Amino acid sequence: MSAIADNLQAVRNRIAQAARAAGRPADSISLLAVSKTKPLADVLAAAAAGQTDFGENYVQEGVDKLLASAAGNSLTWHFIGPLQSNKTRLVAEHFDWVHSVDRLKIAERLSTQRPSTMPPLNVCVQVNVSGEASKSGCAPAEAAALCQAVARLPGLRLRGLMAIPEPTDDIAAQRLPFRQLRGIFEQLQRTGLALDTLSMGMSHDLEAAIAEGATLVRIGTAIFGERNYA
Repeated sequence: MSAIADNLQAVRNRIAQAARAAGRPADSISLLAVSKTKPLADVLAAAAAGQTDFGENYVQEGVDKLLASAAGNSLTWHFIGPLQSNKTRLVAEHFDWVHSVDRLKIAERLSTQRPSTMPPLNVCVQVNVSGEASKSGCAPAEAAALCQAVARLPGLRLRGLMAIPEPTDDIAAQRLPFRQLRGIFEQLQRTGLALDTLSMGMSHDLEAAIAEGATLVRIGTAIFGERNYA
């Protein structure tokens, strides 16, 4: 087995253990392998080990990998980074998911630019639960109105919410923003929105996220190793 295959199995074991601790079935949590800055060979190694969902933060890099991958048609590609207006067309035309919708203008552009020959684009609204100025995401108080507006757009399917809380090593502190996001999620479900995805939790805090109801965790470093941004 490759190192990536070994790492994938270790992450799956962590997910299963966290699910058991939370009294949840392991198959209620999806694993998104975050392959940003990593070469296509790493994506293919993970795919060979059974991984099907991959997340990219940079539009052109993600599109290049998607198009170059012979396995591209059998993989599901998620865009998870900040999205600028001038890059929405590429995302709308190539990706299966967008986790980082944080304002209506972006959602409207994705809706208009999604080809009618493709299935609806799955989207999550990103919420800035930690209130960090450096982070994308709408304010928690704005999430409901944004979700309601996004849900009405053609060509899109609103699936849920995403967050990237401020990192901390304290487990109790990790759980608080995830709990807040779950509260918003459940409130939106009560209004009638058919949401099924809580995209939260990364390599350092996936256990806390699963304890608070994550349905999808976004794991990069624990699968592919540290990133080189040089």
